[in-house]
Amino acid sequence: MTTTSTWTILDRAHAALRAATAALTEADLGRPTPCAQWTVAQVIQHAAGDQRAYAVVITGHDGPADDPFAPSGTLAGSAAELVEPALAATAAAYTTVDPAGPVPTPLPQGDLPAATAAGAAALDAGVHAWDIAVATGQPTGLDDDLAARLLPVARAIVEPLRQYGAYAPALEPADNDGPVAELLRYLGRDPRWSAAG
Repeated sequence: MTTTSTWTILDRAHAALRAATAALTEADLGRPTPCAQWTVAQVIQHAAGDQRAYAVVITGHDGPADDPFAPSGTLAGSAAELVEPALAATAAAYTTVDPAGPVPTPLPQGDLPAATAAGAAALDAGVHAWDIAVATGQPTGLDDDLAARLLPVARAIVEPLRQYGAYAPALEPADNDGPVAELLRYLGRDPRWSAAG
C-alpha cells in the first residue's frame, strides 16, 4: 500500500517518481539522463537517497545508506524496490510535522516553513521523476499544475544550492514556456532534452 504524507504537493511528486521507476527495465538503467554525469540508475539512487535524507532529519531514522551525491549506478534490486521504501519513509515523516511550525530539512538552509520543506522534498522527487521519464521515453508526470506549485518553492530554495552543484545555472526562459518548461529552465534543465541529443 502506498504511504501518503497529507501534503498534496509531496504526494503528487512521489506519484510521479513512483510511476517513472515502476516500468523500468534493466536496459533502461544505463541510459544517459539530463543530469549530465549520471545514468538512470544513478539518478534513481540519488532521488531515493534524497528522499531518505528528508525523512531522517525529521524522524532520526530511515536515512540514506549511501551518499546521494555519489551514486554507484549499481542497484541491489529493482528501481521500484529502492524507491518505494524511500518515498514511504518521507511520506510517513511528513505526516508528523506541524503545518504551522518550522521543519528540519537536509538542505544547507536547515529549518524551513513546513510548506516550503514539503515543497522542497516534492521538488526533488518531481524533477528527478522528469529526468528518469525523459531518459527512458515515458510520460513525465510533471504536469503544468504540479510545476506551477513547485516553481515558488524552487525560487525560494534553489539559489543557495547552486554553489554546491545541486542545480545547474538557470537557462534563459523562452517566450512560449509553460509552467513545466519555466521550472525546468530555472533548475538548469533543457525542457527539450532527449537522450538522442
